[in-house]
Amino acid sequence: MKKLFKWFVIVSLLFIALVGYGVYWAFYDMNRLPIGEYLTEETSSDGKYILKAYVTNGGATTSHSIRGELVFNEGNKKTKNIYWNYREDNANITWTDNDTVVINGHTLDVPNEKFDFRNE
Repeated sequence: MKKLFKWFVIVSLLFIALVGYGVYWAFYDMNRLPIGEYLTEETSSDGKYILKAYVTNGGATTSHSIRGELVFNEGNKKTKNIYWNYREDNANITWTDNDTVVINGHTLDVPNEKFDFRNE
């Protein structure tokens, strides 16, 4: 009876973890954002990064969104999405120093920080 209970608890926890990851992957993973149309880009002062902005149109039922993609000019690192905001159709990008970028008023320390309106 005790082994059956342990087995049930382990299977239940694995199921909950799988469902939790599925929800994250489907609704919150920044790697699954729509590509959008190229809008603008700005290069950091040391040339190490480029931040490219894209506008996405969700169709008749949703507003425009801005996706910010960080491009690494050094090394063979893959680009990554660091900015996603809803109800925006333009991107004002300013680099305040080599590792700090301001996108539409949101300050990010690159390459580790991200802004995603779904998590605010």
